[in-house]
Amino acid sequence: MTETTTPIPEGHEDWLEKAHILAEALPFMRRYTGATFVVKYGGAAMGDDGLAHNFARDVVLLKQVGVNPVVIHGGGPQIGRMLNRLKIQSEFIDGLRKTDREIVDVVEMVLSGSINKSIVSAIHEVGGKAIGLSGKDGNLIQARKLRRTRRDPESNIEKIVDLGFVGEPTNINPEVIDLFEGSEFIPVIAPIGLGPTGETFNINADTVAGAIAGALGASRLFLLTDVPGVKDKDGDVISDLPLSKARALMADGTITGGMIPKVETCVEAVNQGVGGAVILDGRVPHALLLEIFTDGGAGTLIHAD
Repeated sequence: MTETTTPIPEGHEDWLEKAHILAEALPFMRRYTGATFVVKYGGAAMGDDGLAHNFARDVVLLKQVGVNPVVIHGGGPQIGRMLNRLKIQSEFIDGLRKTDREIVDVVEMVLSGSINKSIVSAIHEVGGKAIGLSGKDGNLIQARKLRRTRRDPESNIEKIVDLGFVGEPTNINPEVIDLFEGSEFIPVIAPIGLGPTGETFNINADTVAGAIAGALGASRLFLLTDVPGVKDKDGDVISDLPLSKARALMADGTITGGMIPKVETCVEAVNQGVGGAVILDGRVPHALLLEIFTDGGAGTLIHAD
């Protein structure tokens, strides 16, 4: 018997392409049902309305197919613009904003206020439900002052660098986030920590995302950045990166600059039991879905050996 096929109606050729995409995605949807994904959202994607809309749709879709997404967001450029508007001077030391008491108040206002609520609103606009939180809520992120040292080039003596109210997580209270597992709500978290005597600490969003992913035992940690992923010496993106190779590439100078702390965050998260950590380009529309629901992926997956 000769098998015949019905032609696609004229003008609807994209139907077949969409069907192929859904067929490819289905096994991944089944695999990740009930899984927790921690997503750090920041960089240029936050400043583009179209990409922000796509991101909101993506996390809502994850929720609808049974994944538990947890969003942690940054906001460095927005903080900088607000400080400029208020005519408050700030400086960076080794990539970290020195944060005095006046600046930390602005940081909290921007992160926990305008940015956090804009992401929550975007999720609502595309049919999802979200709750905005900061690390202070429910004692979610306990923190301490971040200590950094710098070697004086003249004396060769290491000196402590005072970054003010810049912190690092000491403990994550997963019970706060667990409340939303199985619910319709997506938690959206500002990277603000609470110190032992009630101080407010500004914490790097990548660091917070890694700590939360580890505390939750997440299946995946995603760091949305402004680069396609980790590159080799030839400039090609490395799609698969075991821990041992990641450490070797940092040691031999292949991984340099701002990529080092991102890779270190991913390595630490995997060491804490996270199933895998992915660095991918948030400027690519639907990069999150491409990484999760396709065979090829879209970034660099760091995982145990």
